[in-house]
Amino acid sequence: MESNSQPRETLYPVQFSVAYPDRDLNRLTTGFRLIVAIPILIVAAAVGHESAGYGPGPEIAAGSGGVLFLAPLLMIVFRQKYPRWWYDWNLELLRFTNRIGAYVALMDDRYPSTDEHQAVALDFPYPDAKQGLNRWLPLVKWLLAIPHYIVLIFLTIAAIVAVIIAWFAILFTGRYPRGLFDFVLGVLRWGNRVTAYAFVLVTDQYPPFRLSP
Repeated sequence: MESNSQPRETLYPVQFSVAYPDRDLNRLTTGFRLIVAIPILIVAAAVGHESAGYGPGPEIAAGSGGVLFLAPLLMIVFRQKYPRWWYDWNLELLRFTNRIGAYVALMDDRYPSTDEHQAVALDFPYPDAKQGLNRWLPLVKWLLAIPHYIVLIFLTIAAIVAVIIAWFAILFTGRYPRGLFDFVLGVLRWGNRVTAYAFVLVTDQYPPFRLSP
């Protein structure tokens, strides 16, 4: 018997989501969000972070502070290892900056925590560097991701416009329009997949060109 069911989209190893706030958001902190966010932005800067093109993202670091890139690259190429504590550092740092990103994008009115996950969920698997990663691919992943950088430039502009429209909507209605929320979420998800592939180096699976999971 022939099945009529359509094949489901394959889930990418990097999963990112923000819980939709199905409630009235704080209009006061929304109105002054960029000012209110200054303290946590200073904290983020203190651990080596700055705003990336597609939203608050990691400063790619060769040493301490920011997301570790060069050290894992060298370990994968020469030793086929990815130290677990480097993976944990990168994952938790990205979770932290994404909480800030969601707050600045008005997707959550709870002040970003330095350790609690809150409404933002980011996960990617710990890589088996010997069996699951190509030891030479990290040398060119940043180059292979160039098409994504170009697309993300345009998506970022659209996401900024969406956040501005959402800002007015929240001030007048207290709600974040669901369509705009899902779009901004998709842009952040896309950026996180590219970061995990090209800079955090936890997967060799090329990021898909889509906003959905």
